[in-house]
Amino acid sequence: MSEQTTEFDKMIEESLVTIHSGEIVEGSIIDVKPDEIVLNIGYKSDGIIKKSDYSNNPDIDLTTVVKVGDTMKAKVLKVNDGDGQVALTYKRLAIEESNERIKKAFEEKEVLKAKVVSVTTGGLNVVVNETKIFIPASLISDTYVKDLSKYEGEEIEFVVTEFNPKKRRIIGDRKQLIEAEKQKKKDELFARIKDGDVIEGTVKNLTEFGAFVDLGGADGLLHISEMSWGRIENPKKVFKVGQKLTVFIKEIKGEKIALSLKFPDKNPWISAVEKYAKGQVVKGKIARMAEFGAFVELEPGIDALLHVSQISKEHVDKPSDVLKVGQEVEAKVVDFNEEDHKISLSMKALILDEEEPTSDVREEEVNIEEVAAETAEAPVEEAPAEEAPVEEAPAEEAPVAEEAPAEEAPTEE
Repeated sequence: MSEQTTEFDKMIEESLVTIHSGEIVEGSIIDVKPDEIVLNIGYKSDGIIKKSDYSNNPDIDLTTVVKVGDTMKAKVLKVNDGDGQVALTYKRLAIEESNERIKKAFEEKEVLKAKVVSVTTGGLNVVVNETKIFIPASLISDTYVKDLSKYEGEEIEFVVTEFNPKKRRIIGDRKQLIEAEKQKKKDELFARIKDGDVIEGTVKNLTEFGAFVDLGGADGLLHISEMSWGRIENPKKVFKVGQKLTVFIKEIKGEKIALSLKFPDKNPWISAVEKYAKGQVVKGKIARMAEFGAFVELEPGIDALLHVSQISKEHVDKPSDVLKVGQEVEAKVVDFNEEDHKISLSMKALILDEEEPTSDVREEEVNIEEVAAETAEAPVEEAPAEEAPVEEAPAEEAPVAEEAPAEEAPTEE
């Protein structure tokens, strides 16, 4: 080899950079294949980044993420990979830079957003740049989530609550963000509502005693007794989860909100005095029964008592002997108590009116006291009044006994 050639090689070598393992270098992409990137890093050998050293994603196609002419940084794994080329890693550099980013977010309690890359029985794995963060199942939501698979592929927000990259333990928490957001909405809701307000909500849950309605920040209870002016036996037969309702706030007590659908202007008793005045003939359906009588629904929200003694002219032991729930009946209003919202009916009075429409005595006979509706002993007290005609039988037979001698007198003469 000539002295001139040796000097030329020396000049070229001196013009090239010197690199060491662990060093960060920057180069220009001169070739890219689906599983390999070739970088000109200003060294006597090119740098090679294998797919496994670019990303944790085994399905990645490198031609879709970089192109010839792009510049990029990488970390030196080996100055000579055995083939005379420099082995580089982009992944480790990205992880280190990502760790620094996550460390800062951890210290400043910054909210991060990342896509869920995998789901396990214990929680979710998300990746920020090239750093994997684990969110335990207990920290995914403020309520128990049975099926975590619904989060796969979703972008979710979280905060880092534990950061230990050396032990590969970086923990995320989504639950506290949900709780904080709910508390914010709750505070805003209570700041703007008051007793008597009309508000829209969504049925969240149904029970035997009522419905819980989401008001957008807090739940209110719509008790079964406040669902209608009429009677509701089972809320699940009337409402369904997810249904929109317009309700009014009956009372706010601490953090408890009592709701109602019984709007005052819809109270059926407002016009009841006109429709159900004493002497009116009305129709209704048997709503329920007691030993002392049957309750007749005249319209939703207005029930009237049909006392057992007023069902028929004949003696009735108990209402269920002659009536059944759901049966439509016609009766006469014999008493109307507007103050206590009580109405008394009589089917017997209606029958008697048809027989003797002008009889004042019959009208008095069917008048009953409201107290009878409050106690089961009432029918026992009424019984003697119905059996009184049996005691009059001797008085009807007396004339027959006295007239007998007068008819036989002519025979003796």
